[in-house]
This record gives sequence, C-alpha cells and structure tokens, in this order.
Amino acid sequence: MNIKNSILLRVRLAFLFMLVFTIGIIYRIVVVQQVEGEKWTALADQITYKVRKVNATRGNIYSDNGSLLATSLPFYKVAFDPEIPSKELYNNGLDSLSLLLSKFYKDHNKNWYKQKINDARLANKRYLILNRKQINYQEKKEMSEWPIFREGRLKGGIIFEKVDKRFRPFKNLSYRTIGYINEEERGIVGLEYSFNKQLSGKDGEAMYQKMVGRNWKPIYDGTEVKTEDGWDIQTTLDVNLQDVTESALLRSLEDHQADYGTAVVMEVATGEIKAMSSLSRNKKGNYFERYNYAVGRQGLTEPGSTFKLATMIALLEETNISLNDNIDTGNGEYKFYNNTVRDHHEGGYGIITIKEAFEKSSNIAMAKLVDKHFGLKPEKFLEYVDDLKLSQPLGFQLYGEGKPKIIHPEDKEWSGITLPWMAYGYGLELTPLQMLALYNAVGNNGKMIRPIIVKSAKKADQVKEVYETVVLNEKICSDETLSKIQLMLEGVVERGTANNIKNDHYSIAGKTGTSQILENGLYTRKYITSFAGYFPADNPKYSAIVLIKNPKGSKQYGSNVAAPVFKEVADNIYARDIQMHEALSKNVEPQYGFFPVVQAGYRNDLTLLCNELGISNHSDIDDNWVRASIKSNSLQWKTTYHKENFVPNVMGMTLRDAIYLLEKRGLIVNYKGFGRVKNQSLTIGKKINKGDRILIELS
Repeated sequence: MNIKNSILLRVRLAFLFMLVFTIGIIYRIVVVQQVEGEKWTALADQITYKVRKVNATRGNIYSDNGSLLATSLPFYKVAFDPEIPSKELYNNGLDSLSLLLSKFYKDHNKNWYKQKINDARLANKRYLILNRKQINYQEKKEMSEWPIFREGRLKGGIIFEKVDKRFRPFKNLSYRTIGYINEEERGIVGLEYSFNKQLSGKDGEAMYQKMVGRNWKPIYDGTEVKTEDGWDIQTTLDVNLQDVTESALLRSLEDHQADYGTAVVMEVATGEIKAMSSLSRNKKGNYFERYNYAVGRQGLTEPGSTFKLATMIALLEETNISLNDNIDTGNGEYKFYNNTVRDHHEGGYGIITIKEAFEKSSNIAMAKLVDKHFGLKPEKFLEYVDDLKLSQPLGFQLYGEGKPKIIHPEDKEWSGITLPWMAYGYGLELTPLQMLALYNAVGNNGKMIRPIIVKSAKKADQVKEVYETVVLNEKICSDETLSKIQLMLEGVVERGTANNIKNDHYSIAGKTGTSQILENGLYTRKYITSFAGYFPADNPKYSAIVLIKNPKGSKQYGSNVAAPVFKEVADNIYARDIQMHEALSKNVEPQYGFFPVVQAGYRNDLTLLCNELGISNHSDIDDNWVRASIKSNSLQWKTTYHKENFVPNVMGMTLRDAIYLLEKRGLIVNYKGFGRVKNQSLTIGKKINKGDRILIELS
C-alpha cells in the first residue's frame, strides 16, 4: 500500500468515527429531551427550586412594668431583579437610582452602581444583591420611594428580604437570665430557651430559587405558608432593681477579685423574682453573665451556715429545747471520731445559749445538738429537710435547674460524721434559689411558695397563658417555732455575725454563711461566702440571697463580703419604696424663721424649688452647680468647685446630684448612708486619674 492510499484510509476512518460520534450525540439529545425529559426537568427543579422555612417574628420579653427586655427588630437584605423593569422605566430611572444608591451606601460612586446593574441586565441575571449591608425599616420606606423601586416588586423588580434581629434595649442587663438565640432564632439559654415554644411562634414556608453565588431568591407564586408571630412574655423583673443588684454585685466581685457571684431578690408575698444576676470572671479578668449560678447545676454548692436555719427548725420542731438553754462550745474545737469541727472565733465561745450559738454561727453547737437529738435517727432529720423542700428541685420556670445532692444513711458515702457536718451546711449541695425559697418562707409567715419569673404569655392584648404562684408548703413549721427562728434571724443582724449591716432606718433578718471549697477531695482555704434574709424584719416585703465564691484578700467571710451587697440592694429598695418608711409623728410643729435644708446642687432645680416655696433667692454668677448661703432674708447662690478633670465638691448634695457629677468626671462611686453628702474620701481639687474610686458618706 502506497502512502497516498494509507492517508486516504486514515481520513475515511476518522470521518467514519466522527459520523458515528455525531449520530450518538444526536441520539442522546433526542432521548434526553423526548424520552427522559420529564425526569431531568424534575431533577433540575429539585436542585434550582426549594421550599424553605420562613422564620416567624419572635415574641417580645417585658419587665414587670412593661419595659422591653428583648424584642425582634426587622432588617432587610436589598436585592434587585434587573430584568423586570420595562425598557422605558429602566432607562429613565437608572441614573437617578445609581446616584441614590451611591449616596446611601457611601462605598462606591454612581457609575459603579450603574455599571453593576447594566451588566446584570445584559447577562439576564434575575437576582442581584445591591449591597451586603442590611437596612432597617425606616430605610426600607425611604428606599421604596426611589426611581424604579417605587414601582414595587412586580414592576420595579425590588426585593426586600426581611431578617429579624434580636435587640436588647438594656444591653447586657440580666443577659444570662433573659438569654439569647442562635442563627435559626431558637432560644439557647435563659428565658429565650425556657419559653422558646411561646416566643418562637409558627414558622411559614415559601418557594426559593437558587441563584449564582449560592443565594436564594424568594419566588412569590402563591404557595407561601404564612408565619404566625410568637407570643410576648411578661416577666417579674424590675429593671431598676436589676441594675442596682448587678452593680452592687459587680463592685464586690471586683473589690475582692472573686471567681463568681450571684444575687437574687424576691418579693416575699408573691414569690416574684425582681432581680437575678450571676457574674463570673473571664480570662481577661472582666466579669460578665456567662452562667446562671443561682439556678443551674454549676451553682450547686455546700451552703455552709445559711443551712443552720433548716437545722434549727428541725431541732425546735422535734425537741423541747429552749433558746435560753446553755451549750458548751469549748475552746472552738470539738472532735467527732477523728475529725475536728471548728468555730471561726479564735479561742471559741465557751458556754453560750442556743440563741447566741445561732447568732454567732457556732458550728460546734449545731453539730453537738444534731448529734445528740438525731444521731440515732438521722432519717428523722432528713424528713425535715424533705418537708422544707430542700431535697428536690423547686420546679422553677428556667430550664436546667440543679438537683440537690443530699446523702442518706443507705448511701455508701454516709459515715458517722455525715450528720454533724450536715448540721452546719457541709456534705450536701443546694442552689442559692433553694435557700432563698426557705428564707422567704420564714418571712412569709411560714408559707413556702415556688419562685416565679414569668407571669403571663400574650398575643397582642390577648392573654394566652397565666403562670400563677404555687404553694409548696402551706406551713413549714409551727407558729411557735416560726416566731423563735424569726427572732434569731433578727438577732444575727442586731448582735451576731451580720451586725455590720445593722441600720437605724429599717430592720433586717438573715444569716451569714461561709463554707470551705472542696477540691480533689480536700477542703481548701478558699471560701464560698453568702448571706440570705428578708426585710423589713417586722413586715417583710423582700427577701434576697447573695453568694460570692472565692474572694481574695483579708475579707473572706459572709459577713464582710456577701452581707454588704445585700445591704446595698436593700438600701436602694428602701429609698425607692416610700411605703417602707415610717411616717413622721403628727405632733411635729414647724419651726418658723428657719430656711429649709438647701445646701448644694443643680441650680435650676434649687431655684425652681425655692420659687415654688416662695423663698427669695438670687445670684450674680452664671453656673449650673451651686452652693447656698443665707444673706438677710434670702438665699444667695455661690459657685461650687467642679473644675474639669479634678475632684468636685459634692458636700451637701443629694445622692443623685453627687453621683451624676462624680461619674461625669470618670470616678467610680461607692456610697453609704442616707440623706446628703457629709464626707467624701477624695480631696476636693485633686487631679482625677483613670479608675479612681471615691466613697461618699450620707447623713
């Protein structure tokens, strides 16, 4: 075969191969289009079109007076279908639209937006994201009036995709208690999680088309399933009291560099939680609400001496002991088998009455009394613990409540020292909220009620669910025992371990607690400090508990770490609740010829007050902050020292004015007492350094 024939053969073979290949392609096209067309069309639709969930608008969370604690605000993603507008509408409005987009987003010029939209229209794009920035409702209304967009979705091609964002008007106030949600708008912790069913509503459905860049464009084809908005829930939280509680707790944690702390304030008669705060320290040393130690499992701790209340109830109910009976506590150390019980007081208390033993918080006295009267029948002591609802969770409305850990005689951990140790709050674990429920019951004339934090769930103005107070124990003890333990709790503040928070304005009843922290099976020299109680003691309105873990420094007891926080919160409540104040005697006669107590403050307020009372007042200075001096029969305003960046003179001012002026200069303010400022710890005119603290005393 010559070369010519060889080449010709190869060409013919190549042509034949191409012919067969072409015929195969044509055949396959016919099969795909005609025979398998429906199959592949359905598969394409499955990939390109999809029914997706549309989240319902989440319900609001309100405080006790209707203040918003959490709400969902509408934001919008802005997209555009450039094929929808007619040629005339598009050409007439594109320049103006591009200019407005440039001015609104301030990231690109007019020509950039015009080119972007033109390119999308020429490429037959049906879904163009104009900008990744989401807009709010007012901005959406403004944008809806722009050229092309004003024709709406069907004629103008504008697409506003609603995206709800959870907003907290009070920022991080009660952050962990209120809780937060994930990207799917489901509650993760706190009220957001515990009441997710009520808040979340009913999600809807809509058809979406998958576009370039993995974006999904909504297709409004009439098959949409509408959403049902979530219900609103009204809590029992008092915003002002929550703020005071968090601030007082934070100051104490920072002062003592503690690991974490928790504080809860409850209304005695109703069981309504008015404030609940838990703050713990992160790696940077800052405190924030990460976990609810008042309620959750991680908040289970050995209660220490606050548990002595339960011990005394059991003793008084079961035996005929008298509060005036004597008990020998020795030199402060007492052995049970090979283990030693110690009192905090160096050298011990010697022989004291049972009442004094409780007020001074003698561990030895409690251990000896319980061992004597319940040593042969520990089950009986534990029956009282059960009756006081300390052995089971309270059934609180927040999910994740810790379950108490209490050892029983049949448990392998039980030993001869278990019962004496339990008498003063060791060898068992409870949550702070459980201890508060017990102290609240004492203040509530013996009736124990389950704490409550949510009162109702509503849809618009229609109440859907009401959550009522549940009585856990109609009477925790006899009236005789109740009066005795109330007397002892008042004695703790009057004469005992918490006498540092005694005051002349209202009475407090409560108990301090200090327990060592158990690590790796051994008790360390680290402590959990606490104070639980109620006030006013003679007519209880509020109960509260404060617990602070591992305070550093010289102050490591419940009396000087936790109790002052309780006092600060109680002082604030007393100052705000006029019904707690004692009325002045009716026979008090006015003393004519004296000016009212006007010392210093904001000039406009003082001038208004004097004018209303008909008191002559005048001044030759132009200053907002003034001091009063008497001149003849009138008051004359003089300037008070308040130079920028220097410590101002707040002597004689009210607490409100003093705090405003001091914090405006960047000072961290602590205060004690009532009335007007009589002393300030920093010298007037001293240069202020960042982080400086000042203590003001009121009288």
